[in-house]
Amino acid sequence: MGQQSPKQTALNKLEATVQRPVRRASLLSAGAALIWPLQAVLVALLFAGLLQGGGPAPVVLVGGFVLLGLVRAALGYVSEKMLQLSAHALIARLRDTMITTETTRASDTAFGSAGAVAVLASTKLDMLIPYVTRYQPARMRALLVPPVILVLSFWHAWVVGLVLLVAGPLIPVFMALVGWAAKEASARQLSEIGSLNDLLVERFSALPDIRALGAGGRVQAGFAAKADDLRRRTMAVLAVAFMSSTVLELFSALGVALVAVFVGFSLLDVVTFGTWGAPLSPAVGVFLLLLAPDFFQPLRDVAAAWHDKAAAVAVADEYDAWQESVAAKRLGAGINAAPLLGLPSLTLRDAQLPSGIALPELSIKAGERVALVGPSGAGKTTVLRLLAGLLHLPDACITVAGHALDDATADGWRRRIGWMPQAPHFLNASLRRNIDMGRPEAGDMANALQRAALVPVIASLPQGLNTQLGETGAGLSGGEGRRVLLARALFARPDVILADEPTADLDAATAALITHALLSEAARGTTLIVATHDMKLAQQLDRIIQLGDAV
Repeated sequence: MGQQSPKQTALNKLEATVQRPVRRASLLSAGAALIWPLQAVLVALLFAGLLQGGGPAPVVLVGGFVLLGLVRAALGYVSEKMLQLSAHALIARLRDTMITTETTRASDTAFGSAGAVAVLASTKLDMLIPYVTRYQPARMRALLVPPVILVLSFWHAWVVGLVLLVAGPLIPVFMALVGWAAKEASARQLSEIGSLNDLLVERFSALPDIRALGAGGRVQAGFAAKADDLRRRTMAVLAVAFMSSTVLELFSALGVALVAVFVGFSLLDVVTFGTWGAPLSPAVGVFLLLLAPDFFQPLRDVAAAWHDKAAAVAVADEYDAWQESVAAKRLGAGINAAPLLGLPSLTLRDAQLPSGIALPELSIKAGERVALVGPSGAGKTTVLRLLAGLLHLPDACITVAGHALDDATADGWRRRIGWMPQAPHFLNASLRRNIDMGRPEAGDMANALQRAALVPVIASLPQGLNTQLGETGAGLSGGEGRRVLLARALFARPDVILADEPTADLDAATAALITHALLSEAARGTTLIVATHDMKLAQQLDRIIQLGDAV
């Protein structure tokens, strides 16, 4: 057998945890379908008795038919329930994995925007449900039911078996050809859905800027163009679906028609060949006529669910790409833990980046002011993330306040840290909420605003602290946004401030203001660790640590 494609392997990995219950449910579904030949025997005997007389009593045959029908319905019901439970358990597990991973991710995703991750977790994963509940049982029925009917057909009339044998395999061949187009069309449609959602999230976050610039018309035109692209992609998928249905119906109709022609002419004695000696009886003829449509039915079910598989393969590929983009997780569980006790001394040993850059051993005392300098990629931001517990390297040994920094201590340690990242990121909420992060009782707002030199900025805003900010900090300049980050870092009166390029891309006056605020905070005894290219800032600190020596 040929090797599975990487995408199919990714799909198999996703469904590995529910593979056994899905297989059992699919076997029950196939078992329900295999009851029909038994019912067909009873129907054939009933017609033969009515035409020729004799045979079992009609009431017995009808009772047996109804009883088998009830058994078939019960098996189908149990199978469907098992498949639904398995599918929703699978989606819940995958979604929980994504949410847990994203909330403990050490850095921004390389997979795409936040909208792409949200759409994958909320919408696209649901596309696996039809694959589990429709395609998998249909595939099992297609594997088991047609061979059984084929054997029964050959047993009674080799011509009927030959017709089914010729018409049946043509369907999977043409379905495979159509399936390639279906897979590509589904992948393009999923990509377009993701693009539209990304655009929606991006535009919502920038809504204040859009209104201020009067760009609503252009944004609306952009949405219309994206929506039209999605419409065309969706119609392309539907076109492939109709094509596959047409191919299937053509071959199944031809197969059933040829069987009906043979049975009819055999019963009229026009055709005298095709059986194993004895002429075709009415009972056998009716039996074969009832079997022929059910030979093609499982194949029709597979065709109807083929696009569910194509969509599932595309989703599995996207989920696999998301997993590959997952960086190292941060330490801690994200709980509101008590502050870690002890002096905030820091040590870092045995840390090496995947790029081959070795981080030096650090020992930072309480109240010390340290600058981390070096070229881009030297590991300055990585050191800050390691010290904050936002990144975990298995080989790194980090001690804070005399305790090993691990999952048990990281949350408490972060209660003592003021974090000032290089790239400003704001909540789509008020300025007040962006500073106190929803915990007004945790600090002193007035003190933080004064120490970050934000009081004049607040006074110039139309609604002061209640001014709404988008994720891009609408209404704030780059320097003002950086001061908001500083106020956020100072709000809870931290013992340690970790600042990543606090003066980068700022004009001289704003950079001097940020520098003064940081040095003033350090003068109060706060430990200050700054990653910077700004040597003017670095030279005002107690110690400069050079990073960037490759091993």
